[in-house]
Amino acid sequence: MHIRFSSLIILALSASVSFSLNAALTVDRSRLVINEGDKSIKVNVTNQNAQDPYLAQGWIEDENEKKLSGPLMVLPPIQRIEAGGKALLRIQTIPDVQNLPKDRESVFFFNLREIPPKNTKSNVLTLAIQTRLKVFYRPAAIQVARNADTVPGTETLTLVKKGNGYFIDNPTPYHFSFVELRDGLQGNTVDSFKPLMAAPYSETHLLDSSSLASKTPVLMFINDHGGQRLLPFNCSGNLCKAGKVMIAASKAGTPNV
Repeated sequence: MHIRFSSLIILALSASVSFSLNAALTVDRSRLVINEGDKSIKVNVTNQNAQDPYLAQGWIEDENEKKLSGPLMVLPPIQRIEAGGKALLRIQTIPDVQNLPKDRESVFFFNLREIPPKNTKSNVLTLAIQTRLKVFYRPAAIQVARNADTVPGTETLTLVKKGNGYFIDNPTPYHFSFVELRDGLQGNTVDSFKPLMAAPYSETHLLDSSSLASKTPVLMFINDHGGQRLLPFNCSGNLCKAGKVMIAASKAGTPNV
C-alpha cells in the first residue's frame, strides 16, 4: 500500500506555515483480490478525523498509472464521509473483465483520494492524501482459497545469477510483492535492495550480484492478507532454490506494498 501527498504547490514552505501529513481516510486492508465470477468486492473506508467530513474519491489505474474506465470500476466514484464515520466502496467488474488472461493474474491499482473541507485559517497548507492499493484479478483456473496463507507454487521460485546481477524467476501464474532482502534468516537487511513486484511467468532483476554475497538469502513478501512471509533460499553456483515459507516477525519500518 502506498500513500501519496499532493497539493497545488509545495514550494517555499516556511516556519509560519503549518501542515499535517496524517491520512484522515483509512481502508480496511492493504491489497484486494477479485476472483472470476465476483461481481464486486467491498472496501470499508473510515474517516479518522473526529471533527471534519471528507470526500472520498476512488478510481482504478493500470501499472503505468493510467486511469481506467474498465474492466474494473469504483462505485460510487465520490462520496462524503462524515466526521468519525464509515463508508462502503465497491470495486465492480464490467463485461470487459472476460477479456483478461485466463492463465494468470492481472494487476490493477485502486486509488483513494481524500478531499478535505476548505480550510479558512491563514498560513495552513492543505494536502490531498492519496492511498494506492494493488488489486489482483484471478481467473477461475488459478483461484486460491480465501483463507490460504500463500499461493500455490511459492516454493518453486528461484534466484538466478546472470552476468552482474541476480534475477528472480517466477514460474507461477501469481504476482509476488517482495519488500525486503536479508542475507540470512538471522541476518542483516540488504540495504541496496528495492521493493519490487515479480509478474507471473517472468524473470525480474533483483539486484547487482556484488550486493549479495550470502549463500542463504531470504526474501520477504506480502501475502493476500497483508501478512509478511519469509522465503529462504539455498544457493549453489548460479542457482538459489527456495525452501519452506515462514511467518515473519513484525518489524517496524518494513514497507507493505
